[in-house]
Amino acid sequence: MEQHENFMRQAIALAKKGADSPKGGAFGAVIVCDGKAMVAVHNTVKGSGDCTQHAETKAIREACGLIGKNNLSNCELYTSCEPCMMCLGACYWAGFKAIYFGASALDAKEYGYIYSDMFYNSSAMKRHHEFNMKQLLRDEAIAVWKK
Repeated sequence: MEQHENFMRQAIALAKKGADSPKGGAFGAVIVCDGKAMVAVHNTVKGSGDCTQHAETKAIREACGLIGKNNLSNCELYTSCEPCMMCLGACYWAGFKAIYFGASALDAKEYGYIYSDMFYNSSAMKRHHEFNMKQLLRDEAIAVWKK
């Protein structure tokens, strides 16, 4: 569990870095393959003007580029917040063996990061089971958004 918490703390630190940057966003992601961090990024939607530059999609793009294929089934994703619908779709295609998240989608909503109603109306339990998702260090992840 300690290793999982260390990788999650990296994702949370990246979220903080993104939150503190005028070009960033308050979300971080780390992709771990074979027990080693391969990619670590934060959201850059604000700075890039590209709505697909979420931490998870950026991390997936970078990881696939590094290994030269689109299958990350031997990897795990650590993300400071539960992935949105777009990011979950990318996670599905990447094939992660597990996804660890800090804050939940409902936590994000409470701090002004709104997902679609379709997402909120879907079953969190089903999502978490289907994608082998586990929540870690929720309070530390939420602290990034507190001003």
